[in-house]
Amino acid sequence: MSVEDERSPLLPQMRLDELLAELQVRLNAVLATRDRVHALLEAVVSVGSDLDLPTVLRRIVETATTLVDASYGALGVVGQDNTLLQFIPVGLSEEEIARIEHWPHGLGLLGLLIKDARPLRLGRISDHPESYGFPPGHPPMGTFLGVPIRVRDEVFGNLYLTEKRGGGEFDEEDEAVVVALATAAGVAVENARLYEESRGRETWLQASSEVTTSLLSGADPREVLSVVAARARQMSDADLALVMLPDADGQALLVEVAEGEGAEILAEAAFDVSATLAGAAFTRGEPTSSPDLQSVSHPGSPLRRAGFGPGLMVPLGAAPAVRGVLVLAKRSGRLPFSAATRQMLQAFAGQAAIALELAEARRDAERLGLLEDRDRIARDLHDVVIQRLFATAMTLMSTVRLVERPEASKRVQHAIDELDETIRQIRSSIFALQGAHDDAAPSLRGQIVGLVEGAGSHLGFMPGLRMEGQIDTLVPERAAEHVLAVLREALSNVVRHSHATRAEVSVEVGSAGLTLMVTDDGIGTGEGGRRSGLRNIEERAARLGGTARLESPGEGGTRLCWKIPL
Repeated sequence: MSVEDERSPLLPQMRLDELLAELQVRLNAVLATRDRVHALLEAVVSVGSDLDLPTVLRRIVETATTLVDASYGALGVVGQDNTLLQFIPVGLSEEEIARIEHWPHGLGLLGLLIKDARPLRLGRISDHPESYGFPPGHPPMGTFLGVPIRVRDEVFGNLYLTEKRGGGEFDEEDEAVVVALATAAGVAVENARLYEESRGRETWLQASSEVTTSLLSGADPREVLSVVAARARQMSDADLALVMLPDADGQALLVEVAEGEGAEILAEAAFDVSATLAGAAFTRGEPTSSPDLQSVSHPGSPLRRAGFGPGLMVPLGAAPAVRGVLVLAKRSGRLPFSAATRQMLQAFAGQAAIALELAEARRDAERLGLLEDRDRIARDLHDVVIQRLFATAMTLMSTVRLVERPEASKRVQHAIDELDETIRQIRSSIFALQGAHDDAAPSLRGQIVGLVEGAGSHLGFMPGLRMEGQIDTLVPERAAEHVLAVLREALSNVVRHSHATRAEVSVEVGSAGLTLMVTDDGIGTGEGGRRSGLRNIEERAARLGGTARLESPGEGGTRLCWKIPL
């Protein structure tokens, strides 16, 4: 047998080994592909298994880094101005994150992905002409894979993956896997958004019903505004909610209700109508917003000083009858308010404004009904009761001359005097009924009664009080302030110095002006005992063209007589 004959059986054997080895490689590749497809399917299911948007976004990044064996991953959410609104990193330790000076803003290589939303693979980041390098403190990174995430036709954000483990580069298969994951991620993001919107609408319906029911059932408007702020904050997932109303001259918006983080800091804040977003919403009657209040375009915003980022200002009502502004804000770094949230809150604020207007109209109607009842009672007292009492007194007066016994005549005269006093008291009550037109602001009569009752708690007995004439109608506001100050000083002197057991207060308003008299049965003035207080009382009378006199009646005690013209 020749040498060639001895080698010929080895050739088929060698070729068979090569074929088997190649088959093994291909089988391994098929198994690896099967495992990767299986992992991708599991990743798609995992990404779509949650409806909380922040959880979904973080799960997308974590799943992508696992699928392509990347050391670092991030998801950047793209805003309307083609910058990154939110940056969610994975793979960095707390110490590494703390060393980074700032997160990327969407410039350089990341900005290229935003402008040209197509997958991008690089063997070395620094070799690309669009690369700006990394911010100070950022760990070094070489290989790169970027893939956009689309929600329908909108680019929601980009997946960034760097530093493939083992020192290799990302290949076409890695890109295909991440592109497939990004497609599923877009669906998951859309589902999470729809879920948030549906929950927001449900909360909106409940809140609108609660606010309307509370206002129309007679609840205090400030309590209802607190409900408006709390529900708006819940609907929008905001960190802070403010309800602001204009000041007296309309130049500033004052915080009426504050709910959430930083409420204590902003409770006393004033927002300039001409220089803030809230002022713009109030002036125009249209919602305004900002993705970041920390930008240089909002230098005077109190929200910026408090550390807030995204802001949304919704007017309460439509121009030109805007009642106030509902302000919502999130901490810096959070996602801005979406268009759906803006529309929902605009509808909620409009409904709340209508409910406030209806509640105000209801209160006006109730107040009008109360005033009509007071006028009716006053007319009945004047036309019926007083006339009958006056007729009875006239009858008694004509009867006095017919009474022969002095004791009986004296009693009849006393009855006539009592009827006369009763008529004066009823007339005083009529003036009080006709003059009490505003329950929110206490009347002069009410404040006088309050001062006398307050003195009674210190004296140990209640002073007598008599008021006659149209006190609430004829006494101007400036004179009323002096009347109250003089009465307060006089009663204070009675409490501190008189040691009285009885005191009387009389306030009369007539054609000659106003007369205030305070009388007690105490020890009298003494030597200069009340000179400083009397000096103030005299000055107040002189300022109004009146007089003040302090005297000691023959029966003892003290009497202050204070008169001013009206």
